[in-house]
Amino acid sequence: MRNILFVCVENAGRSQMAEVFGNSFGYGKIKVFSAGSKPRKHVHEYAVEVMKEKHIDISNSNPKGFDVLPVARFDCVVNIGCEDECPVVPVREVLTWDIPDPKNGSVENYRKVRNIIEKKVKTMMEALDN
Repeated sequence: MRNILFVCVENAGRSQMAEVFGNSFGYGKIKVFSAGSKPRKHVHEYAVEVMKEKHIDISNSNPKGFDVLPVARFDCVVNIGCEDECPVVPVREVLTWDIPDPKNGSVENYRKVRNIIEKKVKTMMEALDN
């Protein structure tokens, strides 16, 4: 089974959404994780709100750092705005997705980012099937 890691600085929005979509779309084929270089204490409230619109509850999710990941090596790390702040982890492939950070924006910004992430993760999971 492949291991995929989504990373962003705070692990409080984008990477959390990507992790949930990845585990949903890739169920049974991959294991998906997320982490951040400077994790917040809580997932951003707008991230929780826009995921509920998709009938996904991330209100009990906790941002986490790289030190608590249960896997030591990943097949793919997807950088979603971590830039130079993310440490190097053992990995076969690194992807960078240029997705804006909605952190200081409105709920509508989070909704737009959620839709981008959902589409990109779905495309990624479909590519794994080929």
